[in-house]
Amino acid sequence: MNYMMLIYLEERLMAAPDAMSGDMPKDCEGLAERLMESGHYLSGGILQPTSTATSVRLRGGQRLVTDGPFAETREQLAGYMLVEARDLDEALSIATQHPVAKVGTVEVRPLKDVAYLAPRKPPEPQTV
Repeated sequence: MNYMMLIYLEERLMAAPDAMSGDMPKDCEGLAERLMESGHYLSGGILQPTSTATSVRLRGGQRLVTDGPFAETREQLAGYMLVEARDLDEALSIATQHPVAKVGTVEVRPLKDVAYLAPRKPPEPQTV
C-alpha cells in the first residue's frame, strides 16, 4: 500500500540561517537513499515557502485566486514523501526516521487506489 507522508515544519525554522546546514539536509538525503535501496521510496519533494503559495477556489462558477496558503497555522506543509509499505505500522516506522519528526510533524495517510489515477503505459508505436 502507498502512504503519503506530509512533512510539517514552522517556516521560521526553515528560514533560519543555520536551518538547512548541519545534519538535517544530510539526514533527509540519507533517509531517501535508504528508502530507495529498500524499495519503499516512490517520490518526495520540498515545498517553497507559503509566501510563494497561491490558492484557487471555484465558487458559483467564479474562480477566486488568493495569495498565500489556504489556512494560517503554526506549522506549514514543508514537503512530502510518498512511500510503499506493508501496512500502517511499517509506514509509521518509516515516518519516525524522518529528521523533521524531531522538530515538526510527519502526518501519515494511506492513499486510495483510484483506477483513473493509476499510471498508464504509453501506447505502443504503430508501424505502417
